[in-house]
Amino acid sequence: MRTTTPSAKAKPVKNPAVIAKKANDTTAQDAISLLKQDHENVKALFSKFESLGDAAVVSKKKIVAQICLELTKHTIAEEEIFYPAMREIGEDTKDIMDEANVEHAAAKDLITQILAMEPGDDLYDARVKVLSEQIEHHVQEEEGEMFPRAKKAKLDLMALAEAIQERKDEIDLPSLQ
Repeated sequence: MRTTTPSAKAKPVKNPAVIAKKANDTTAQDAISLLKQDHENVKALFSKFESLGDAAVVSKKKIVAQICLELTKHTIAEEEIFYPAMREIGEDTKDIMDEANVEHAAAKDLITQILAMEPGDDLYDARVKVLSEQIEHHVQEEEGEMFPRAKKAKLDLMALAEAIQERKDEIDLPSLQ
């Protein structure tokens, strides 16, 4: 059993407002599309986990490791890049951003618990299910409330996407891979 908490190597975060856009990048996606894609990827992984039987311990462990890796990278990038940009929109985003940070903290705590377990341990599947439900709730709020505010505020979503992707690529979590 592992009892370590997932963490990332700290790197200085670039100010999203100062990030230069790549001129000829035709595959670029905006921050909202990038974050929504992350949401879809994790949702698919949770569905895959739920389809496995009790005997599929190796597959469960691999899928859960991937879920935890994806969620950890996603939350770090959001907290360091997207959330500060959202807070700059104004005071009317304070409550939704505070709630999002609390939801991230709860997810991180559950991830730590799950990573300290093995498939087949008591409450393993239950914890993964609860994490799935928490993430689903969080995604609904982000996509239904936060993302529309980001669009309305006319944030530079292309520059934010570049910074988010760059940060996710920098995060090194070998213990989860």
